[in-house]
Amino acid sequence: MPVPPPSIPAATLAPVRRRRIAPLEPVSARARWLLGVGFFVLFVAVWAFFTLGGFVSPTFLASPVTMVKEAWLLFTEYNFIHDIGMTVWRVLGGFVLATVVAVPLGIAMGAYKPVEAFLEPFVSFCRYLPASAFIPLLILWAGIGETQKLLVIFIGSVFQIILMVAVIVGGARKDLVEAAYTLGADSRGIVRRVLIPGAAPGIAETLRLVLGWAWTYVIVAELIGSSSGIGHMITDSQALLNTGQIIFGIIVIGIIGLVSDFAFKALNRKLFAWSTI
Repeated sequence: MPVPPPSIPAATLAPVRRRRIAPLEPVSARARWLLGVGFFVLFVAVWAFFTLGGFVSPTFLASPVTMVKEAWLLFTEYNFIHDIGMTVWRVLGGFVLATVVAVPLGIAMGAYKPVEAFLEPFVSFCRYLPASAFIPLLILWAGIGETQKLLVIFIGSVFQIILMVAVIVGGARKDLVEAAYTLGADSRGIVRRVLIPGAAPGIAETLRLVLGWAWTYVIVAELIGSSSGIGHMITDSQALLNTGQIIFGIIVIGIIGLVSDFAFKALNRKLFAWSTI
């Protein structure tokens, strides 16, 4: 007689209970929002404890209450909204200029290997040069006006965008390219109908990341030879040992960057809803 298979204990058939915190386990949108806000609340609470409790001198770190008072003075007496507008304009101007130059070059490098062999050594070399190192030369060439500040952001962004776009375009699926050739497409058609549409979500994500880097470059540009902008306000506040205004300027930069990042993400999701990026 055949031997019946051994019975499986009922406990092993019970569904596995997932832990609240597990590797790669997603969280709900509500939990993500609460956790994100919770960190900021905890950060401000710790900041207030050490400053209002007298553990840190106001000369070195202003309290949240002092920062709010200084922020009110900046907007009501020092026209800080104008400084914010100038900084945003500089970031967008330099970033758009870098995008217009870098995206076509990146696509050409990714699509055509001779172009990549010709440009990649120079672009890779320039990518490691800090944008701040060019400021003395840019002041000599363009003065201390708006052109110099736009060029700092341009130099800091353009080489990063070129290489990242080239990598994205060059990573296109070979089977799609071969299929397009089979259907009669020429080289220009491959770039226009296969490579660019396939790389568009990745290029958009690259631009979102580099926009965040552009904010670091504009502050460096505004620290030297500037009469307006958030960086200029921070420099003036540092000379007066006004840490409340310095902290508020840094927070404003973070808020604007966060808003622009969310806006970029929303636009990317709307334009490329079919993408998983």
